[in-house]
Amino acid sequence: MASNLARIRGAISKNQVTLIAVAKSASLTQIAEAFENGVTDFGENRIQDAIERRAQLPEKISSQCNWHFIGHLQTNKAKLAVGYFKLIHSVDSLKLAQEISFQSSKKNVVQGCLLQVKIMPDDTKSGFTPQTLKKEMAELLTLSNLELQGLMTISPFSNDRTTWSECFNGLRNLRDELEQEHSIQLKELSMGMSSDFPEAVESGATMIRLGSAIFKV
Repeated sequence: MASNLARIRGAISKNQVTLIAVAKSASLTQIAEAFENGVTDFGENRIQDAIERRAQLPEKISSQCNWHFIGHLQTNKAKLAVGYFKLIHSVDSLKLAQEISFQSSKKNVVQGCLLQVKIMPDDTKSGFTPQTLKKEMAELLTLSNLELQGLMTISPFSNDRTTWSECFNGLRNLRDELEQEHSIQLKELSMGMSSDFPEAVESGATMIRLGSAIFKV
């Protein structure tokens, strides 16, 4: 694992990129090893898995690390995610954003969120289309218990690096448009996984979500 992390860090060393280790398929031992090798951000795809995993990890790992929710979040599970994760990457609709804000107000917290965008048509993925997000952004910005920190996307299932880059550049350009139109700052671009993170970093990713690239032997 140390050599995997060294290769990844070498590839992103010229950029300010947060490395998020996707814990989905990792063992507790692997998570602990990643932590000992300097990984402090972990991503979870399922809330129940996150709760069970963190309960079994040493306190120093559970409490000292930043935990990100990166999977699909059902509206009726929003209350479980609010306040439990530092950042929810997968806010994919106005309805979900409203529920997160409502649950955050009940807990008296402001929840960090990223808006998930479907840059290219894909029936297998959820997310705002660019057109829908532009239309609903003003309303999203009225949700006072949401801290909108940026955007997230998942590239299309493809082996074409040009397609990946087109997707990631599209997210960056959308971010720039939204910042200019609404006079806001959307600092984070969460994009890039194990297969396509070099293209994501080249396109301006500030967060990458890697599983097998870290944990695969």
